[in-house]
Amino acid sequence: MITPPDRTPLPREFFDRPVLDVAPDLLGRTLVRTTPDGPITVRLTEVEAYDGPNDPGSHAYRGRTARNGVMFGSPGHVYVYFTYGMWFCMNLVCGPEGRASAVLLRAGEVLEGADLARKRRLSARNDKDLAKGPARLATALGVDRALDGTDVCESGETPLRVLTGTPAASDQVLNGPRTGVAGDGGVHPWRFWIANDPTVSPYRAHVPRRRSS
Repeated sequence: MITPPDRTPLPREFFDRPVLDVAPDLLGRTLVRTTPDGPITVRLTEVEAYDGPNDPGSHAYRGRTARNGVMFGSPGHVYVYFTYGMWFCMNLVCGPEGRASAVLLRAGEVLEGADLARKRRLSARNDKDLAKGPARLATALGVDRALDGTDVCESGETPLRVLTGTPAASDQVLNGPRTGVAGDGGVHPWRFWIANDPTVSPYRAHVPRRRSS
């Protein structure tokens, strides 16, 4: 059996590059989540790059911790974190081992398994809203900290894989400020998205959270 080119898993070499090269190149690629009930396939439409020690917005900016340890490992692994006490978000580790850069997966179009995604995203207004935002994407795919460290470059039926898909044309790739990132980390124009795609999340500037009295 010959695997169609667009269904070929991305090799580790794809991720073993500078994060600002990997991030826009992920647009149009296919993320596959294997579940007991069947696969959920998402075409990536929005991502955000984080460049470790050079980036105040990165979880790895101040060094290695128990939370971000996967970021310091081999490229092509999943870094999952918990945020605001409610949501999980997923990233793909890039660059050489020890460098700690990663791409946050912000949004995508559900191509397969929308019925499974809907069960996890009951508040979604329509299918374009299923994975429109990083927490929504992780929720739709059933991603949590149990998948932290998953190797997306392994062959076979692994929990998460990234396939070649159909890369977005370079003239359709836009970039701008990150969404909801504070301070010096918020000024980098390292959010990348496919122009005019309805699954891309809206830009929101950072709004400081009020502390409870």
